[in-house]
Amino acid sequence: MFNALNRFMSRLDGDLPHQRRQAEAGSFGFQVLRNTNLDLSIEPWFDFIVGINGRPIDNPDPALFAQEVRNCAGGTVNLGLWNAKGQRTKDVHIPVPSDTASLGLSLQYAPLALAANIWHVLDVASNSPADQGSLLPYSDYILGSPEGALHGESALGELVEDFIGRPLRLYVYNNEYNVTREVTIQPSRGWGGEGALGCVLGYGALHRLPAPLDEPVNAPGEMMFDGGNNNEKSEPTFNPASAPSPAQGGDYLVPAQMVTPASAPPRGGKKKDRGGRSPNRLMDDYFKEEEEKSRAVDNAPQSKTPSGPPPPKAGGGPPKAEEAQADEQ
Repeated sequence: MFNALNRFMSRLDGDLPHQRRQAEAGSFGFQVLRNTNLDLSIEPWFDFIVGINGRPIDNPDPALFAQEVRNCAGGTVNLGLWNAKGQRTKDVHIPVPSDTASLGLSLQYAPLALAANIWHVLDVASNSPADQGSLLPYSDYILGSPEGALHGESALGELVEDFIGRPLRLYVYNNEYNVTREVTIQPSRGWGGEGALGCVLGYGALHRLPAPLDEPVNAPGEMMFDGGNNNEKSEPTFNPASAPSPAQGGDYLVPAQMVTPASAPPRGGKKKDRGGRSPNRLMDDYFKEEEEKSRAVDNAPQSKTPSGPPPPKAGGGPPKAEEAQADEQ
């Protein structure tokens, strides 16, 4: 199923305009291999420098890049960074020392597609070499190995075959904890299950590195739900009881509660809130009032005007024949 979805997404990528497809498949940048400056929030392997001072990097000559950095000595340099986690781009302003004009970074010119050579750990069998190597399902991603470069979907399988019965070191990134560690696994065919590692791996567009879970999200209404009126900013309300206490630690996202503000105007004159009653009480009063109206209508007479002639008076009766003839004369 995953292979079919990957092929489908590949066909969708093939339908993109030529310029966009070329930009995504053939983009290059300076990949960060080492960061000795702890004050810079730049991640080795994950970050690619794709722009400098507002201009894209389209020349692989490192001397031109170093000269542009030296020109900013004593000031700041603006770097455009593309991060493989979530495939996002951001601009950072970095101060350049006037004495050394060095950023403390080790770089190599590489394609951005290099970051797509990852394998997502989907399932780990019990007592397998992957289980003994402490691989975690769904949150672990195999990035590479110090034993050799991995390019292409079959590269990891070929490397595992070469290390049957021998320790194999792998670089593994965990999305849940946002850390990268080195894992040692000894592939084997006789551990009692299928495969030399005993785990199910995913590769392709469906298994790219996601954004870290601790990365701050956009405020409501900034991206997908843009209302168009940016003059007024409304703050989301939430239930304080559902918010984590400081003792729990960590950053938790508290979803906004859909509540009706107390100052909202009433929809009808007879349904407005008197005395701060709850919405349920208001609905009960409304239905009770409508029920009383219905009963009053059912018990009322259908018409106030009598339908027949008035009853005859006492002692009266139909006129006699003589009186009728006298009246006619």
